[in-house]
Amino acid sequence: MLWEHGPVAERSKDWLRQADADLAAARHARAGGHHEWAAFGAQQAAEKALKALYQKLHLDAWGHVLTDLFAQLPRDLRSDVALTDAAKALDKHYIPTRYPNGFERGAPADFYTAAEADRALADAERIIEWCRRQIDR
Repeated sequence: MLWEHGPVAERSKDWLRQADADLAAARHARAGGHHEWAAFGAQQAAEKALKALYQKLHLDAWGHVLTDLFAQLPRDLRSDVALTDAAKALDKHYIPTRYPNGFERGAPADFYTAAEADRALADAERIIEWCRRQIDR
């Protein structure tokens, strides 16, 4: 990665710390009954963990689709089926968790459940830990 002024500093640890902070905020939202926000926070945490891995590998990561971020990793790091399924589940929380026009009527807060928030948190935890292991190797 290069900017106009030279190489970009490798900041994978910063991205991973923010992934952990986002996951903590998502857990806090879940505890407060904000299930839609917990699901979105989980997606954000997983995205930042993947972008931490891209940083470690000195690769550019663009976009917010976790499934695409996994698919664009080097072949030897491509995720297994369980991680791909977790990414697909989290990808579904990127937009409809935040915008009322994702539903015919009502707000996202009316539609998200505790079980969906719990699954999103578990999926994010799985992806973050996998990324952490790759970064620490």
